[in-house]
Amino acid sequence: MDEAPHEYASPACMLHEVDPAYSGISPGFATKSDVFAWRKIQRQRLIDERKALPVADREDHTRAIASHLDRIVTSVAGKHISLFWPFLGEPDLRGWMASLTARGAVCLLPVVIAKATPLLFRSWKMGDRLERGVWNIPVPAEGKEAVPDIVIAPLVGFDAGCFRLGYGGGFFDRTLASLGCKPLAIGVGFESQKIDTIHPLAHDIPMDVVITQTGVRYR
Repeated sequence: MDEAPHEYASPACMLHEVDPAYSGISPGFATKSDVFAWRKIQRQRLIDERKALPVADREDHTRAIASHLDRIVTSVAGKHISLFWPFLGEPDLRGWMASLTARGAVCLLPVVIAKATPLLFRSWKMGDRLERGVWNIPVPAEGKEAVPDIVIAPLVGFDAGCFRLGYGGGFFDRTLASLGCKPLAIGVGFESQKIDTIHPLAHDIPMDVVITQTGVRYR
């Protein structure tokens, strides 16, 4: 992927959960377009840095992340838990996903249906058939649609407020805003992806928890 997907603005939803200081344009930026342009630069830098991490380091970090997740995601039997297929050097949690399935959870993968629409979630476990989705990321070919109790989302970047910098499509923000019962939202990534601020806008929805190899941060 030569360029991250474009960013789409979502409607201002769930502002009661967002600090009022984040409802406007951050100081130093004249317009939302300026914020989006800044994010595009930061996004590419952070992705390049993540991809440059040695494979052994990424694997060590991922094992630590899975251990921290086990402290947060407990009593999983019967719960619907959305994870993600690893992309561009993200933590590979497929082994941890298999352990959730063995413990009785129903694991889901997100599916992009169309630009500027919420994600769908389909069930998947090891051995189930996959097909190529948007950006050639594998998605369940035959899984059942379900609403997640827990959403575990990959981070391109994050800040101290647990705001997530994603790939620019606005899919997770739009999805969290659209769900009638908000799931527990957990962002996972590497500590090197922490930045001072993502310069949150009114449509940005923070994660409830952010987990890196160094530990757990709560919103």
